[in-house]
Amino acid sequence: MPQNLTTRLGRLRAWLSMHLVDHGLVRAVYNNFHDLGGGMYRLSQPSPAQIRAYQRDLGIKTIVNLRGDHGYGSYAMEVEACRALGIRLVDHRMYSRQPPTVAVIDETKALFESIEYPALIHCKSGADRAGLGAVLYRHFRLGEPIGQAVRELSWRYGHFNFGKTAVLDYFFSRYIAESAVEPMSFIDWVHTRYDKVALHQDFHRLRKENGIGDWILDKVLHRE
Repeated sequence: MPQNLTTRLGRLRAWLSMHLVDHGLVRAVYNNFHDLGGGMYRLSQPSPAQIRAYQRDLGIKTIVNLRGDHGYGSYAMEVEACRALGIRLVDHRMYSRQPPTVAVIDETKALFESIEYPALIHCKSGADRAGLGAVLYRHFRLGEPIGQAVRELSWRYGHFNFGKTAVLDYFFSRYIAESAVEPMSFIDWVHTRYDKVALHQDFHRLRKENGIGDWILDKVLHRE
């Protein structure tokens, strides 16, 4: 449900939604903030206070929101903070439990070429979708090979290669394996060899069921 910030009650509800329902209290302690180089920083969902601090300290001009428009109070308060500070907020939805579409990859590449830096890129926890975005940023913007950039999908940032979010690791590993046999650029592979549906089916066919892993991601860490 969209949050109404025009009344005291609505603002209170949005604040409670951000901190209690959307786990903002955890992010207030640890924001999973990391420098990607070239003026881009990855992190979890920032609060208005954190946005103000990052703009003050880093001169942030753009925020890329990988969660898209959602109903938690954190989104409404992020929109309000960005408008007040003159920061461009880009809603660019990605998913953590399925491989990206060709269109999303192309749009992400174009986005990194067009936005103003310094910039922030975030999802909810700064682990899975932020990791996917960080890999693509390092490859498309900084020119790093995928085999090197994929280190952004790591336990260091809270991403684990078990459970359904491991499909992101599988996506990049398929490119690395196939390009080792027949060398080609990542973007050429995406446009000529990559089949999202088939890759996702292969992932589930090869994946061993991991009920504990899925429970940890879904129920303990509350990943989207």
